[in-house]
Amino acid sequence: MRLSTRDMVLAALFAALTAVGAFIKVPVPHVPFTLQWLFVIFAGLLLGARLGLLSQLVYISVGLAGAPVFAYGGGPAYVLQPTFGYLVGFAGAAWLNGRLAEKDPGAPPARLFLYNLVGLAVVYGLGVAHLYLIKNYLLHLHFPLATAIWFGALLCLPGDIALCLVAALLAEKVRARLGQFVSTVTPAGGKEA
Repeated sequence: MRLSTRDMVLAALFAALTAVGAFIKVPVPHVPFTLQWLFVIFAGLLLGARLGLLSQLVYISVGLAGAPVFAYGGGPAYVLQPTFGYLVGFAGAAWLNGRLAEKDPGAPPARLFLYNLVGLAVVYGLGVAHLYLIKNYLLHLHFPLATAIWFGALLCLPGDIALCLVAALLAEKVRARLGQFVSTVTPAGGKEA
């Protein structure tokens, strides 16, 4: 996969924004509510599937390499944190949101909102599953599935839905300024990056 300088800068920018979003959080037991999700949505909707995914893979790689960019720090052992599944979900959601938006380039905010909800379902599915498995089978705590769903999804759902709506309303305007999808922009060399 060849990347232009602009592609690399934008992927790195959204990786950095996701890291910043980790530090803007509301403390909730077990899973904090952060602004990471907003930047994940924007990564997919604004950069497209390929660069949206890349931005989140860069973010995860930097954190696993040891930089404290996750909500609770960083390092390779972070895969054993109960919240690591949400990070994997971010990568999947950025790709999926980007893919859906690429297939529907003129999507109005209502459809973008639905695409964001689909991405959120991916994040919650992977996040809640990882939360449940780590709490029960690694930490040996009694943590029923209903509790994992409550703390891992339902408690943050209103805020995450609000972020889905904000992103859907703003993405249309921002995409108009950036070009339809950054990853499909032809660089100065005349070839698709």
